[in-house]
Amino acid sequence: MDATISRVNRSKEDARASYNRLSRWYDVIAGSTEKKYRDWGLEKLSARPGESILEIGFGTGHCLVSLAKAVGPTGRVVGVDISDGMLSIARERLRSEGLIDRVDLHLGDAAKLDFIEAGSLDGVFMSFTLELFDNPEIPRVLKECHRILKPGGRLAVVSMTKTNPPGMAVRMYEWFHKHMPNYADCRPIFARQSIEQSGFVIQDVSVSSMWGLPVEIVLGKKA
Repeated sequence: MDATISRVNRSKEDARASYNRLSRWYDVIAGSTEKKYRDWGLEKLSARPGESILEIGFGTGHCLVSLAKAVGPTGRVVGVDISDGMLSIARERLRSEGLIDRVDLHLGDAAKLDFIEAGSLDGVFMSFTLELFDNPEIPRVLKECHRILKPGGRLAVVSMTKTNPPGMAVRMYEWFHKHMPNYADCRPIFARQSIEQSGFVIQDVSVSSMWGLPVEIVLGKKA
């Protein structure tokens, strides 16, 4: 499967620097476009009062706000992101919403979630994040998600996905991703298959389209 997925050609340091530059403008550039897909993913995850939820790649913090409201004062939300610029904006958003006390923000790499205990969380959420990891890292990230979830815990992933054979829009996007990775940072992956291969039982899948590019919203469960 990896042979048919584009590789990530930039370092983590380059990615961090890029997102730090974009952080102040990200909502203008991509926020409104991605919102309805994020909302679908949150709906599938269906966080409940009292639960503990992790968001990987929280960006400017819109989903953290939704998750913090959903889990309520007895719940807990954890966020991890590679960009300190994004973290700063997300923290301000949570503070302005009066929700900062319900959320723990971490600067780091989701391929290493050592600060989270095994079997301690009810849910994990990712939106346009899994496809930012290079091919060898995708199963590592998903294995970490599996490790930290309780039995029966849920994983909701919103991701650009790849059809077989890929359509023209995907082929064009992959060209831009290869040659201009700081502007076309995501690339289509086989999200459902990757999640399934990491030990999750697929509960629900929806497929949509964004700018002609297929998007999958997948809900998996830890058996």
